[in-house]
Amino acid sequence: MSFKSLIHLRKMEAEDKNNNGFIPKHGGYRNLITYQKSEIIYDGTIYFTKRFFNKYDRTIDQMVQAARSGKQNIVEASMASGTSKETEIKLTNVARASLEELRIDYEDFLRSNKHEIWDKEHRFVARLRELNKIPNPSYETFKKGIENENPEICANVMIGLIKLVSYLLYNQIKSLEQSFLKEGGLRERMTKARIEQRTKDKRDNQGY
Repeated sequence: MSFKSLIHLRKMEAEDKNNNGFIPKHGGYRNLITYQKSEIIYDGTIYFTKRFFNKYDRTIDQMVQAARSGKQNIVEASMASGTSKETEIKLTNVARASLEELRIDYEDFLRSNKHEIWDKEHRFVARLRELNKIPNPSYETFKKGIENENPEICANVMIGLIKLVSYLLYNQIKSLEQSFLKEGGLRERMTKARIEQRTKDKRDNQGY
C-alpha cells in the first residue's frame, strides 16, 4: 500500500469514527434528573391520594393523571429530541404544565385542611434542599417526608419536588430554544449532512 493510500485510509477511518449521522443521540431519559424526580413525584402522588382522599374522590384521578403526564412527557420529549426540536420543546412544556397543575392540587389540599404552605424561609425547606442535592435520587431518598405522619409535611415535600422539577424544565426549555436558534432542527442537519457527504464523495472520486 502506498503512503498516499495509507493516508487516505486513515482519513476515511477517522471520518467514519466521527460520523454520527444527522440524527443525534437521543433518549437516555432515565439519566435525567427531571425524569428521576418526576418518577418520585408520581409514586408519591399514588401514595398520597390513597392515604388522604376517599377512594371515590375524582381528585385522585386528576392528581395521578397530572403526575403521570409530567413523567411520561419527559420520556416522550427525550425520545423525540433526535428528530424534532419543536416536538421536544412542546412535550417538555406539557410536562411542566402538568406538574404545575399537580402543584395546585397539593396547595388546595393544604389550604382546605388549614395547613401551612411552606415558603422558602421555612425551617424544613433547608432540609429538603439538602435531599434534592443527593445524586441519583429515588423514592427512598424522600420517603420519610412523603410518608410522614403529618399531612402538612407530606404535601409540602411533594410541592418542593414539583417546584424543583418545574424550575429545571423551564431552564431546559430555554436551553432548547437557544439550541434551535443556533443549530436549527432536523431539516438543517439533513442539509448539512448531505452537503458534507457530497463533498466527501467528490474528494474520494478525485483520489484525495
